[in-house]
Amino acid sequence: MHVEEGQLKEFLLDSGLVSRAQIEDASKRGRENEVLGEALVSTGAISEDDLRRVEAAVLGIPFVNLEREHIDPDILSLIPEPIARAHNIVAFRKDGESLQVAMLDTDDLAAIDFIRKKTKLKILPRLTGSESMRSALVQYQKSLKQEFGDIIAREAQALSPSGGGHELGEEELKRAAEHLPIVRIVDALLRHAIIQGASDIHIEPQEKELLVRYRIDGILRDAMRLPKAASDGITARIKVLSSLRLDEKRLPQDGRFKVENEGDRVSIRVSILPTAFGEKIVLRLLPEGRRGLTLEWLGLHGQGLEAVHDALKQTIGMILATGPTGSGKTTMLYTMLDILNTPNVNISTIEDPIEYQMPRVNQTQVRPDIGFSFANGLRTLMRQDPDIIMVGEIRDKETTNLAINAALTGHLVLSTLHTNSASGAIARLLDMDAEPFLLVSTLRVLIGERLVRQLCREREEYKPTQRELEELGKIADLPKVLAALKEEKIVDKKATWRDISFWRPKKSAECEDGYRGRIGIHEIMRVSPAIKELIGKRASTDEIETQARKEGMLTMAEDGVFKAVQGITSIEEVMRVISE
Repeated sequence: MHVEEGQLKEFLLDSGLVSRAQIEDASKRGRENEVLGEALVSTGAISEDDLRRVEAAVLGIPFVNLEREHIDPDILSLIPEPIARAHNIVAFRKDGESLQVAMLDTDDLAAIDFIRKKTKLKILPRLTGSESMRSALVQYQKSLKQEFGDIIAREAQALSPSGGGHELGEEELKRAAEHLPIVRIVDALLRHAIIQGASDIHIEPQEKELLVRYRIDGILRDAMRLPKAASDGITARIKVLSSLRLDEKRLPQDGRFKVENEGDRVSIRVSILPTAFGEKIVLRLLPEGRRGLTLEWLGLHGQGLEAVHDALKQTIGMILATGPTGSGKTTMLYTMLDILNTPNVNISTIEDPIEYQMPRVNQTQVRPDIGFSFANGLRTLMRQDPDIIMVGEIRDKETTNLAINAALTGHLVLSTLHTNSASGAIARLLDMDAEPFLLVSTLRVLIGERLVRQLCREREEYKPTQRELEELGKIADLPKVLAALKEEKIVDKKATWRDISFWRPKKSAECEDGYRGRIGIHEIMRVSPAIKELIGKRASTDEIETQARKEGMLTMAEDGVFKAVQGITSIEEVMRVISE
């Protein structure tokens, strides 16, 4: 949206919203390449919404406020939620063949053209403010709950109980899996979970009902309760989709299938486990085609970020990501592979399972049931002339020694370990009979990580008390964190902890619990000459960590405090995660 500066200045002065002195001050203090409107907002002379109102008036575009307006769900759904959020555009009124859309930027012609093609309607852009847009986007969540709740309630009523303990045969299960209400319920559960951003769906049979829970941002939440009569049909439907045996109810089964939602493909990993009241199902949702992640986006910064980039420039050696299940290790590996994935290198992986498919990368799935293990796969990969090897997980002595040998013989090896800290990875490797002198020659960087929930835009600022700082000092070296904050210009060079604020979650219509999304907290240990010497002496984990901290490594707790000062997460969230 382009407005001539002369026109804008004249209109602002005539309206009395700002004074000539404020305009001159904004022009002087404005950052390089910053236009007048942006400078006025950044100096606080005018709000962003007031600026949009003025620009709308200058351009002759209607301005709308949707904060108190209820949008018909049928009209709202004309624009898919991911498009609405990505482009800040919402459909709010339909008149015959015309569709009025509220936007923050009416120059976003790509979004307008997409909606015109999708709806076959004439698009009438209207300007709106950021608060108005936020209020409109919240209505997607309300309509989603209503839509899926209605579908599931309606279809559940159409189900009839399978009858007093009657065990369904294979043919009956096949018919149940194709029963229209069951198909609609499973489709609705999957679509709802994908749109909500769930990473897992838990379908848990209880004595008298079927409980469905979603894991969103690492936290399990009840999603809905279904009649017990739905249990056999839903289980059968998921088994059919993932090509599993319908008549096997005594043994665990694993499978996978794919679905498409609003053009996005999602791979779904299935795990079925017999329980006292039936078969429990856990579905892991893995979006395909996830591209463009960066180490910075994952939460790396400062010296740790430099250490990882330096290690990725090497042609030999080993980089390990460590942490418990669900701590972001696999995403870290794929992000590093994406950085390394250039036409002049041959990249091969051995994984269990292949979570994200990457172009130009030769990805192999282990098959323990037929004897194809990590060790066997890695042994074969070495004959495939790779430059870079990614091993999904180092689990045993054989894989450990093969990975170390690969790193010694001209390959860059990326892998993961299940340990609680970066320094703990060394003790784990030694336990798996790795020779200390070989680790000294191969290890480049060890990355310990956890995932914390991110605060929403609506959040509450507060100053910590002296007692709170003392408690925080028990888990983190606060002077070192303050030095890092100053080095990266997050706080003023003269700041003390008394000058620094933290942030708390604030519940809102947009964020029910004040959090949305997750980011990593890390400890990144560069394997320096001093640490190599300690490894050679088989020093303890504590000794190695102490040396790494002397060399500037922030622990996960300290990185969490760093991000809490930035307002990315809260101290409570950091404490919750590191104490698990």
